[in-house]
Amino acid sequence: MTPSQILIFTIIAAMLLVLLWGRFRHDFVALSALMACVVTGLVSPDAAFAGFGHPAVITVACVLILSRGLKDTGAVDWLARRVIPRKAGRATSMAVLLGLGAALSGFMNNVGAMALLMPVAIKMSHRLDLTPGQVLMPLAFGTILGGMTTLIGTPPNLIVSSFRDDAGYGPFAMFDFAPVGAAVALAGVVFIVLLGWRLVPQREGSGGESFDPGAYLTEVRVPRDSKAVGMTLRAFETELEQSHAQVVGLLRNDVRMTAPHGGRRIRENDVLLLEAEVAALAEALAVLGIKLEEERAPDEDAPTDEKAQTRDTDRSATGRRRSLPASLEKLRGGRADGTEDEAETRPRKDDDVVLRELAVLPGSTIAGLSASDINLRARFGLNLLAVSREARPPHARLRNLKLKSGDLLLMHGPSDAIFEFVNETGCVPLDERALRMPDARLALFAVAILLGSIALVTSGLLPASAAFTLGVVATMAARTVPMRQIYSSIDWPVIVLLAALMPVAEAMQTTEAAGLLANVLVMTIAQGNAVAALTMIMITTIILSSVMNNAATAAVLCPIAIGIAASLDVNPDSFLMAVAIGASCAFLTPIGHQNNTLILGPGGFRFGDYWKLGLPLEIIVVAVSVPILLLVWPL
Repeated sequence: MTPSQILIFTIIAAMLLVLLWGRFRHDFVALSALMACVVTGLVSPDAAFAGFGHPAVITVACVLILSRGLKDTGAVDWLARRVIPRKAGRATSMAVLLGLGAALSGFMNNVGAMALLMPVAIKMSHRLDLTPGQVLMPLAFGTILGGMTTLIGTPPNLIVSSFRDDAGYGPFAMFDFAPVGAAVALAGVVFIVLLGWRLVPQREGSGGESFDPGAYLTEVRVPRDSKAVGMTLRAFETELEQSHAQVVGLLRNDVRMTAPHGGRRIRENDVLLLEAEVAALAEALAVLGIKLEEERAPDEDAPTDEKAQTRDTDRSATGRRRSLPASLEKLRGGRADGTEDEAETRPRKDDDVVLRELAVLPGSTIAGLSASDINLRARFGLNLLAVSREARPPHARLRNLKLKSGDLLLMHGPSDAIFEFVNETGCVPLDERALRMPDARLALFAVAILLGSIALVTSGLLPASAAFTLGVVATMAARTVPMRQIYSSIDWPVIVLLAALMPVAEAMQTTEAAGLLANVLVMTIAQGNAVAALTMIMITTIILSSVMNNAATAAVLCPIAIGIAASLDVNPDSFLMAVAIGASCAFLTPIGHQNNTLILGPGGFRFGDYWKLGLPLEIIVVAVSVPILLLVWPL
């Protein structure tokens, strides 16, 4: 063994031990290993950061951005509402949920698919009389299984493809992973649906994950093309049953009806007062095509007398303007003579539009005022979407509702405008909410961009890195992801991890350490048997990916897999595919895959809960994948 081989083995072993220890983040450990290779001369300083421009790293970053577009435009929400049954039994509901999760994971980042479907899974658990964890763990494993079916489904597949290209065999195509990956995913999903979910420990999820103020009261308007037109209020609430939203009032022709009769039919331009949680608002809006009242332009669709009331809320009964305090004039954005400053009322344009919860403190300058009093839209470019109050608000329009200390406001607008409002009024920001306003046009753009990128890769016109980068350019042009959120869509620790490990893995090849380790494994464990060696490399990958990052596992084991194939003089594709499958199947612990970590709190799980479903699933994966590998990628 040469000194350079001893050095690289020492660095790799130390990196694995620190990763298993779990004290430090994966990206920090990977960068430390890279710097150790640079200092010891195993990696030249000029090549140290070549990984940041590696096609696999670029592709992972671009796929994350495109996934954000599908999420933010509501495309996946629309699909989930139409695919997942509302009243089916446990087996059917679970099968549809896992099938949808697996299918989505094949074409978008599987962590993104899991995050999108988690609220659906939690709602489904209540309907099926199961604990949240009994649906969340099957969904997490289903999305992980689905990721192995395509080139872009999960980072390990991209890493394996890049190592194949570097070895001189060319990259894998988009659907080269499908024959084996789809068979394994299907077998895994069937097992989970029929039996596996029963192995999940029944634990209650933690309830203190985030601040929850309960139900908000908000106004929605029924446009002409809404499905709600002509429905009874009772039928309307039935449609929104899964959203846990209810109608508590109706405004028609300036007449407010509190607790309207369920048999009353909804008409065009009615304004409904809804009571709903923040997370349910987007679904309530999308199901029946209704719109938040305060999202409209200030005078849009408003009756003439109501416009006059909005403009003149600060006038006395005699029609003469009251003398307003200086603080109120400042908040209104007006001058002393009552006229508005043109610069202040000019509409703001900002891509960084967010949804914020604000609390009105006792000393806040807006206590006792309404959104109309302070010209909220004209002065700040903000919309007051909803108000949460211990007692139900008085019978007044939302824009005319006098705010009180202790109220929680759901504010929608540019982030800088919200913080300007906070600074001037003395309110306290509580939480940024992820309310995705459905936009059919942008959703179509997001889907078309992703399908177009996939088509370019599948047809061979462009490599994956270029095709998905072109998709990101189209995303920026179409604004399916706001410009200021493009870079925040990328999971930078994963990008740094991948980029740092590329040169380290290259050092294992240049020092011939990978070949040496491969020969030892083949001769001592596999005894020269190719099938045994294939099974061994897959099981090793599964074990490592359960205790360290799966992308890191793939980067470390790919050179070893290629070395084993060379030692046995067999097809390296079989061994690379075995690494890809093993790296994608991290079911034994909550730290092996981000999807497992996502459900740890909501499912109320402990560290040792995962193997009870994960171990039988791993056995099925090996039993199904090895024979199919030998059939599709013969040795």
